Amino acid sequence: MDRFAELQLFVQVAETGSLSRAADALDLSNAAASRHLHALEERLGARLVERNTRRLYLTDTGLEFLGRARNLLAELQDAEDAVNARTLKPTGTLRISASLSFSMHHIAPLLRAYTERYPQVSVHVETANRYLDIIDNNIDVAIRTREFEPDSNITVRRLAGTRRLLTASPRYLAKHGRPQTPEDLARNHQLLIYTYANNPYELRFTRDGVETTVQVKGLVESNDGQVLRAAALDGLGILILPTYIVYEDMVAGRLVPMLDEWDLPRLTVNLAYPSRKHLSAKVRTFIDFMAEHFVMLNYERKWTGHFGEN
Repeated sequence: MDRFAELQLFVQVAETGSLSRAADALDLSNAAASRHLHALEERLGARLVERNTRRLYLTDTGLEFLGRARNLLAELQDAEDAVNARTLKPTGTLRISASLSFSMHHIAPLLRAYTERYPQVSVHVETANRYLDIIDNNIDVAIRTREFEPDSNITVRRLAGTRRLLTASPRYLAKHGRPQTPEDLARNHQLLIYTYANNPYELRFTRDGVETTVQVKGLVESNDGQVLRAAALDGLGILILPTYIVYEDMVAGRLVPMLDEWDLPRLTVNLAYPSRKHLSAKVRTFIDFMAEHFVMLNYERKWTGHFGEN
């Protein structure tokens, strides 16, 4: 048990960069945490952690040992998860990573139903518009809009496809009119640009096998879709975001789609999670819960069809 506690403590120190935060995470006193770390270094005969007045950091030996320690703890977790999976009693903290927009529209509204169904699971939602490293950040499940992961240790499960649409508020359209062609966007309109999109200043449209590319600039630019959505609702410009963000606004008439006969490159909404022989019950139940929800609400059809067909 002491060796297990030492490994847990060391990994927490590495991930939090603080002995006190690691102690808090493991419900230890600072003194007990310091003893565990000292005992581990004494047993290994090596210095793993260096401290100065400003920060704590791992030595080269500590960095090498960190990977091995994580693997050992992961193997133990896999063994426990295999038992949990068989007993169907998900427990523990489920760590989810997703963009702020997806979290607000498609995770937060489901938390009540999921936690009521699985009351022994607590949920931590980490919002980030850049993709966090799943392994390094101890993420259980991440929502991604790319087809594959560069890390072969990550499994990807498709949830739904989604178009990217141009929408604007009735207020904006009353003042500026509707674009009639993709080229009108660059000449006569104000655009709201999501800077984390692939090639955000280049819009590649296709229609009936014909492709046209328009170079654009934004009146307002942001790395967060909710900032741009708020600006669009206020009549500031034309929004370019995935359907899963703006669908309810279109249904309510707050935003109006335009150039709908043209397609921008589509995205795929996926679940990404560490590839392990035994998925923990909390991860497996959340994956199944999300897939069930997407099918029930028919998101694939809603998000990939033309708006008049939904």
